[in-house]
Amino acid sequence: MTTDPGDLVLDPTCGSGSTAYVAEQWGRRWITIDTSRVALALARARIMGSRYPYYLLADSPAGQQKEAELTRTIPATTPTHGNIRLGFVYERVPHITLKSIANNTEIDVIYDKHQPHVLQALADLNTTLKGHPTPYKSPTGGREGKPIKFDAPDTATFTMPSGDIVKASELLEWEVPRQAPPDWPATTQHPLERFWQARITRQKEIDASIAAKADQEYLYDKPYEDKSTVRVAGPFTVESLSPHRVLAVDPNDELIDPALTTPDRSSETADFATLILDTLRVSGVQQAHKQDKITFTSLTPWPGSYICAEGRYLEGEVERRAGIFIGPEFGTVSRPDLVAAAREAGDAGLDALITCAFNYDAHSADFTKLGRIPVLKARMNADLHMADTLKNTGSGNLFVIFGEPDIDITETEDHQIQVQIHGVDIFHPPIRRYPRQQHRRNRLLVHRHRLQRGELLCPPRLLPWSRGSLQIPQNHPQSRDRPRSLGKPLRQHLPPLPQTQIRPYRCQSDQPPRG
Repeated sequence: MTTDPGDLVLDPTCGSGSTAYVAEQWGRRWITIDTSRVALALARARIMGSRYPYYLLADSPAGQQKEAELTRTIPATTPTHGNIRLGFVYERVPHITLKSIANNTEIDVIYDKHQPHVLQALADLNTTLKGHPTPYKSPTGGREGKPIKFDAPDTATFTMPSGDIVKASELLEWEVPRQAPPDWPATTQHPLERFWQARITRQKEIDASIAAKADQEYLYDKPYEDKSTVRVAGPFTVESLSPHRVLAVDPNDELIDPALTTPDRSSETADFATLILDTLRVSGVQQAHKQDKITFTSLTPWPGSYICAEGRYLEGEVERRAGIFIGPEFGTVSRPDLVAAAREAGDAGLDALITCAFNYDAHSADFTKLGRIPVLKARMNADLHMADTLKNTGSGNLFVIFGEPDIDITETEDHQIQVQIHGVDIFHPPIRRYPRQQHRRNRLLVHRHRLQRGELLCPPRLLPWSRGSLQIPQNHPQSRDRPRSLGKPLRQHLPPLPQTQIRPYRCQSDQPPRG
């Protein structure tokens, strides 16, 4: 809390990402560093999968309205830009002094507003008590301890210590009891309640004015929260430094051209493409089923603009030729690159295109074929970044093809949303196409009101307790109560989903938040 919203927080020891998580929660920018890929992966998943409270920004229409309510002033009319650097709207406690009370002219306005109601209720009470035979002993004021005779004549008066002359048969404002004595008539109950309600209303408004006009102490750990808005993490990137490679020199201290050498997988002089091809030649490309694994019989360099190698593999007894496209070592493959590589593969007469990259952009997700050329997008394991230690890591699942889910969403007549999962589109080498998996019986029924309460209705076939599927944590109390029949309600205890907005904070700065 020593920083302000929008400040930059640096944590050189990331760990599980607690510093970045808290900084994101309180609207601070952050940079976190760690040497472990596991720690960065945990922190990334933790930040992306969390929901944060949306605090009212001071530089927003809602924040201006809330600030006006707290200070009892007219809302500001200045334009707002949602700049988080201007802070939040915080809870505050008044620092009341006699000076602030004396200078508060609003108190007189409030008193004049409510005093007629108090006097009218007091007059009705005195009228009801007129002629009551039992005297009432005043508990306070100038007549403290002295009886007030309600049956005294109207001409009877009493002189107060201040010199004021009042009627001897009527109560004054400060002499009215909170509860009616037992001997008072029942008709006094209603005017007595009206009297005290008017006084309490007046005093509450005066107290609120005193608190609003006094000096304020801000509680910076208690900003006001907008319950109707769900906030998610803002945009951030996960970056790494390029591994340092040592250039080889000959005995005459002349640089050796890496293209003229034959590097092995662990050589620091090996270029990235050669490393990937050597690993691809050994491990192959793993798909959803083990029997569909693509194992290359040969892998030779290819002099293309996008395709760097030609791989041959067997489909049954038929040999196929595939172009190999390798993405950047530190970057993302975009859809235009895939289209250009697929065209090059088609012009070269190849049968398929296999792309290898660490990350693909969102627009390339549905790009699976160009003409007759199927495009297999293989995601490379992050272990390939560690060229010098890969030999001790193992070559299993270094290149894995991920399919996209094939779903249909329809709305039923009983106000339910039906999600029909057809399967996952993954290239099948024997039939050379992307078959639609036959899982038409798997339907997910989500009632809108149940979804808001965090209750999920679905068949148990759709929720197997197996790795890689939607599941309840093993330590969850309901993990022992597994469904036995189709259509059984299953509470996932998901957080409630408000129907309004889901958005991150946006920080106005020269550089976007990074992590």
